[in-house]
Amino acid sequence: MTKIKTYQVDAFTDKLFSGNPAAICVLATWLSDELMQSIAFENNLAETAFVVPNGNDFEIRWFTPIVEVDLCGHATLASAFVLFNLLNYSESKIQFHSHRSGLLVVEKKGDLLILDFPTDTLELINEEQNTIEKCIGIKSLELYKGKTDYIAMIDSESTLKSLQPNFEEIIKLDARGLIVTAKGDNVDFVSRFFAPQSGINEDPVTGSAHTSLLPLWSKKLNKNILIAHQISKRGGQLFCEFKNDRCLIGGKAKLFLTGEINLD
Repeated sequence: MTKIKTYQVDAFTDKLFSGNPAAICVLATWLSDELMQSIAFENNLAETAFVVPNGNDFEIRWFTPIVEVDLCGHATLASAFVLFNLLNYSESKIQFHSHRSGLLVVEKKGDLLILDFPTDTLELINEEQNTIEKCIGIKSLELYKGKTDYIAMIDSESTLKSLQPNFEEIIKLDARGLIVTAKGDNVDFVSRFFAPQSGINEDPVTGSAHTSLLPLWSKKLNKNILIAHQISKRGGQLFCEFKNDRCLIGGKAKLFLTGEINLD
């Protein structure tokens, strides 16, 4: 019987049942795209990451239940947690190679794991305000488009918490998803992330979205080290540093389960 070891990890949190859950499958060699997509669909989590050793480094790919994505922060952080804490990877840094996003480094500093991701490039697109207003029910202060997502800045954390997204409108956007963000009351900034077109109505904590949010809020607040909170139902905290072409995104993780996938 063919078996694959699998782990489920809550990322960007230090307690179970919060943060963003990801399934991690560490493989000897790549499975077919169709089989990996089927496993991700069966897992029914925001992301399933597949990791294959390559010398002392690792290759990585990420799948939602319905599509492969270019970049996923929480599943990369969860993969590093598994390698460091369960599979005895002895170095302080892990180098992941993505065929869609290039080199991604995760550094272990105590119980904090720090993602080193490329910074997104944002374009101001206020002319599309009416389209986004249909998605979130309010007019944004500023509207941007990054490589994969729309980013809408609104007036306050309280407005963000009470926001009622229209998923039928969001799914029409030509994008991975829609980030809505505001200045935080007790942290530097807060956000929510909606991606029904990727099979995720609201993602609990989205590491990759912060490659767009960091350059935006670093400029707005005139600081490079920021604390962020994604205010989904599960919630999660991110410790961030903006370094021009790179975004350092730190978080903790907790193991929820280990198991085996049977493929026969």
